[in-house]
Amino acid sequence: MPKSKPLREILGDLPLTAEIDWMLRSKNRPRKDHYNLTRLLKSLPDAAKVVRPYAEKAPKGKRVLFFATLHYWIEQSAYLGLALAGMGHDVTLLTLPYSEWHKEKDKFTQRQRILHTHDVLKVLSPLVKHLSMMDMQSSSRAAHGTLRAHAANDLPEKIQADIKEISLWDVQYTLMREEVDMNDAGDKALYDLRVERNTFAAKAALQYMQANKLDVVLIPNGLILEMGIVFRVARYLGIDTVTYEFNDQREQIWIAQNSSIMQQETDYLVEARCGLPVTEAMFERVADLENARRGARVWGKSKRLWQYVSSQGADTTRNMLGLDNRPVVMLAANVLGDSLTLGRDIFASSMTEWITRTVEYFAKRTDVQLVIRVHPGEKLVPQAKSMATVVKEALPELPSHIHIIGALDKINTYDLIEIADVGLAYTTTVGLETAMNGRPVISCGQTHYRGRGFTLDVHTWDEYLSVLDQVLADIPSHRLNDKQIEFAWNYAYRFFFEYPRPFPWRLMNFWDDLAEHPLEKVLSDEGMAQFKDTFGFLVGEPFTWK
Repeated sequence: MPKSKPLREILGDLPLTAEIDWMLRSKNRPRKDHYNLTRLLKSLPDAAKVVRPYAEKAPKGKRVLFFATLHYWIEQSAYLGLALAGMGHDVTLLTLPYSEWHKEKDKFTQRQRILHTHDVLKVLSPLVKHLSMMDMQSSSRAAHGTLRAHAANDLPEKIQADIKEISLWDVQYTLMREEVDMNDAGDKALYDLRVERNTFAAKAALQYMQANKLDVVLIPNGLILEMGIVFRVARYLGIDTVTYEFNDQREQIWIAQNSSIMQQETDYLVEARCGLPVTEAMFERVADLENARRGARVWGKSKRLWQYVSSQGADTTRNMLGLDNRPVVMLAANVLGDSLTLGRDIFASSMTEWITRTVEYFAKRTDVQLVIRVHPGEKLVPQAKSMATVVKEALPELPSHIHIIGALDKINTYDLIEIADVGLAYTTTVGLETAMNGRPVISCGQTHYRGRGFTLDVHTWDEYLSVLDQVLADIPSHRLNDKQIEFAWNYAYRFFFEYPRPFPWRLMNFWDDLAEHPLEKVLSDEGMAQFKDTFGFLVGEPFTWK
């Protein structure tokens, strides 16, 4: 017997039910929905008043399409859109108002979320035009409150392929594991939902971008979820596209032009900056950062601890692990499903496969010791499949010369770098830091520091295993020379201190940052001296350095 529809789903199919309920009952009630822009509703009128005089005096800027989804991105995007409008840009904020990217929401609730978003953002007009993506395809069921879209086969083949790839990444990101079983009902349902939503977003974005002349498209993240597919559509159409994300430091932003920021493409940085000398003060600044991480201390304007236990010294750590005089190889793992690791495979189909085959190789190499450092960040995502589990699945009985350091184990990664004779890395920055200490590092994933001259870059399984054999046969001859070490430090300085740009409002703790940097301060002469260049980069102006 077919399952009956919930009442809110039935009401969602009826014209004007959500709208009438909104006007008569729901609009002025406290919101209990997870999707809640009430704080934005209260603050935006005053913010718009602040921006208006700046916008009236500003020279004409660029036509910017700014896409945001998920309520927290929409909060931040409203203020960023206002700041850009205050600088003279013609900004359209395109929103997709939901908060559960991984589950269906009834149509009645979803329609009310559209109304709530319009109600909050209408005060932006005419400074920033607001458009809901769900209002854009009136001929589809999506315009009536559901995200269900037509089949993707009327989209260009390139975008259809993009939808499949991004939807798979969405599943990996949601489940925090790389294995997606299409024979598993749960995995398949989640994948189908993501294909459905990404298809809808692709069609809506394509429709809008083809109908409107744009100078630049601005998108958070640009890799996963609808943010990823809107990025792909813009690039398919040849429109300049800027993506952004945040590191651990307050008042900083990562920006990428015509690539997803999550891929961390730094060729432009190397070409422009790494040919310059590094001063003693620059070396000291990098060393200060490294010492803070080694000492399990926060650094700069960050609250993040990169290690949970301070350095205990190489000898103490050796004794704790029971290491002997055989060479030590350190494998530094990433967190599975992190969007900084998705799409970074080169010769392995996944990081899981790379670690599995690597430990199988070392199981036979009793002449060396393998230390696997599980990323401490696994502590923050307990739902993720641990790399320790991956190792144990590959080697149910762990040989005595292979050691696993868990995320919560009281071992400092920087002590392991000091102990290690060789490093193995997929995309983690530990690979860069190991090279900075002169150790040979075999780079196995598409990481930002690969190909810079201080890592051993492999492209196939055969090459990987061959390079392993060569390095382990003569470790001293593969140690980095002084020039390579100096360049690794040069690159580290550029990546840690020049790749991030000054920016007033991070996504995390946005409202605290806004209190410290209100719009009137950001748009003042003082604020522009600090942030104007960054706002220019966000609308596609070429990168420069002071």
